[in-house]
Amino acid sequence: MKKASNTKKVVMVGTFSAIAFILQMIGSMMGLKVGGFLEIEFSDLPALIVTFAYGPVAGILVELLKNLLHCFFTSTGFVGELANFVINGTFVGVAGVIYKFHKSFRGAIVSLIAATVAMSVAGIFANLYIMLPLYMPDAPVAVKMSLVLATILPFNIAKGVVVSAITMLIYKKISPILKFSGGRQD
Repeated sequence: MKKASNTKKVVMVGTFSAIAFILQMIGSMMGLKVGGFLEIEFSDLPALIVTFAYGPVAGILVELLKNLLHCFFTSTGFVGELANFVINGTFVGVAGVIYKFHKSFRGAIVSLIAATVAMSVAGIFANLYIMLPLYMPDAPVAVKMSLVLATILPFNIAKGVVVSAITMLIYKKISPILKFSGGRQD
């Protein structure tokens, strides 16, 4: 029985990774960008749903697979995919760990608030010390800091709030399907 359950989880992670990748591609094609490089898209929604259903590892795997697939279509030299994985992997990982131990409506809210904060902090450090040095190696630290605080931080906070709100609206409606398909039985 456990093998069947694991097979279902693998199938769901693969399915939601594909959905996340499609959402990411649609967002890229729409060309809605903040600051010229931050894409407005909802590809983290499937990862967050899988995180609530199957745990933090499943959600992080969705983020990883989505970004690996996106590497074949990138124009960022893989830096954008690395940033997406680090920042959004932090988001779903933190949400999943907290929700794993507090499986309630209140636990979900707390996990999403903490995840948004963690994602925003990860975005600051990942951009200051990894992404922007790769994109803008000669830019002064003050310019990089200004970009992070004025553009990237508010973007990540807004994204976390919007993705969290949508997740709260749809998760309970689709959780019976996920549970029937081998998800958590909470």
